[in-house]
Amino acid sequence: MAKTPLSPAAWIDAGLDQLAKLGPQALRAEPLSRHLKTSKGSFYWHFKDVPAFQAALLEEWKARTMATLAEDDAMDGSSTDKLIRFGQSVQADVAGPALRAWAQADASVAKVLAQVDAARIARLTDLMRTIGIKNEDFSKAAFGTLIGLQQTHLDDGDGLVAYAALIDVVLANA
Repeated sequence: MAKTPLSPAAWIDAGLDQLAKLGPQALRAEPLSRHLKTSKGSFYWHFKDVPAFQAALLEEWKARTMATLAEDDAMDGSSTDKLIRFGQSVQADVAGPALRAWAQADASVAKVLAQVDAARIARLTDLMRTIGIKNEDFSKAAFGTLIGLQQTHLDDGDGLVAYAALIDVVLANA
């Protein structure tokens, strides 16, 4: 029985998974082919080369992240609920830490990451304004907390608890 051909989306999903687990060095045809138990020919059927694949992966990550921001924005709930949901979406981005490390050595990755970070900070700033916090520095500090907990691996599953504690302090002083 013939194996079902992989789609570009399957390659990108595998790439995001492997990026999160192994870092950007896993985003090449050979290791991804081994991971998916298929030939490199399948990879090159969908992507001209590794840089084209990496660009598609970045665009897909950005599209998914921006879609999550839009979905969260459209959901009902209190401002506190929305702040917590925002934190959950950032913490759920398991590729984020690896993308940040990759961005240190690749300007195109840094550019996409900066675009997503700007959108996330803008969303968080809007949420903070709904509770009366007009100083954007609070938003930057809260976002930095989320990112920092991911990067330092100090969250041990409770990163959102630390973020919620920060939000509670902000709310108490609003």
